[in-house]
Amino acid sequence: STMRERKTTDPLHSPTDLSEGKEKLRLKQEVGLISGVSLIAGTMIGSGIFMSPEWVLHHMGNPASSLLIWAACGLLAMFGALSYAELGTIIKESGGEYIYILRIFGSFPAFIFAYSSVILVRPAGLAAVCLSFAEYAIAPFYPGCSSPQVAIKCTAAACIMILTIINCLNVRLATSVMNVFTAAKLLALLVIVVGGLVLLAKGQTQSFQNGFQGTTAGIGAVGVAFYQGLWSYDGWNNLNYVTEELKKPEVTLPRALMIAIPLVTCLYLLVNVSYLAAMTPSELLSSGAVAVTWGDKVLGSWAWLISLSVALSTFGSSNGTFFSGGRVCYIAAREGHMPDILSMAHVRCLTPSPALLFTSAMSLIMIISGSFTSIVNFFSFTAWLFYGMTISGLLYLKIKKPELPRSYKVPIIIPIIVLMAAVYLVLAPIIDQPQIEILYIVLFIFSGIIFYFPLVRFKYHPGFLQRVTLHLQLLLEVAPTTKDAN
Repeated sequence: STMRERKTTDPLHSPTDLSEGKEKLRLKQEVGLISGVSLIAGTMIGSGIFMSPEWVLHHMGNPASSLLIWAACGLLAMFGALSYAELGTIIKESGGEYIYILRIFGSFPAFIFAYSSVILVRPAGLAAVCLSFAEYAIAPFYPGCSSPQVAIKCTAAACIMILTIINCLNVRLATSVMNVFTAAKLLALLVIVVGGLVLLAKGQTQSFQNGFQGTTAGIGAVGVAFYQGLWSYDGWNNLNYVTEELKKPEVTLPRALMIAIPLVTCLYLLVNVSYLAAMTPSELLSSGAVAVTWGDKVLGSWAWLISLSVALSTFGSSNGTFFSGGRVCYIAAREGHMPDILSMAHVRCLTPSPALLFTSAMSLIMIISGSFTSIVNFFSFTAWLFYGMTISGLLYLKIKKPELPRSYKVPIIIPIIVLMAAVYLVLAPIIDQPQIEILYIVLFIFSGIIFYFPLVRFKYHPGFLQRVTLHLQLLLEVAPTTKDAN
């Protein structure tokens, strides 16, 4: 059948092997500690740290409180990641939130998550990052004027096509690209940090005098400031999407998180301090691209290095987003929640190429439509809705099923704090400034019901889809895979 029901043993109720049949294909365990740290840090450090600081400052009203928001966002990302690490050692399957919601709450909520994530959220996020890459990559060719939209969209589309080829060819090639670009972007951030420390040593501290003057107190403004900051930290949960591809996941998962997230948080705080040392708050607020303004002020004729660094950074980040986003599509299909073809892997490359091609196609559609003005708020609202559901699942397991084997435990207060933050981030903007876009998002999420009941619940499978699946299998050279219970 095209959308199949997998007879899998629930890992929450039995420790037996997850695979029913002995199928030949499975994804390789090729992601080690360094690649794991690179996947997290490389996806987190994207366009956000080069674009978001002015918006956090705008919503908070002053430098000191905006730095507090950046620190709080890092702490929240760390708490969320530690909670996910425990989930990852209980449920040792790829798929992140999807697989955790499926195993804890059942089929319907998991399908709604997969539907929202695969069709809209992940492709939209990927498209937005690729458009950021395109903007910085072609900016040097149009000095003194804004780049034409056609050129930006064509470059973004080319970026997605290149990422598709890299990720479909080889997992090791994709992780190598991630490692190289992560090293490049860390180097760029270190240049900004060192430049800021030099400025501070010279006594340029005027931005930090009376730092808390004029702080914004509204719950909605603080919530939106968190959205902007958390957009820069997004990616803290990416390693949970590829658990089955990790070497020794019970060790690698928590260790990679504990290295990557504090590293990124410290860098973000130092980079913000550097921006504020080079610019006054009003200069920072009027800057279209903070990092480029910083480069013009501090590096002079070498300012082009910053534009190049931002382009490299966003390309590396979009590679990480693509790498993990394709896995959600692949895992959901393997569980019978997406067309069967998406659960297959290439017979020689051993990559989930149909799922990656589907994610690529959806992202290209997003680029053509090109409406990304509210992408951050849209993405954050949907993401934290499902983060909250996932964390509540962990709390359920900690209270109701403490006997489940787990190699890592997080103190219960940490997921409680994350759940409270998730509830606040979902409700605060709705209560403070209700917007029609939020209603559209909710309607889209629940439109998944239309597909769930006929296709998944009652297993209605049109005959033509089976023929299409067979033709696609032959064309793409793919075959069904088995799960790895680790």
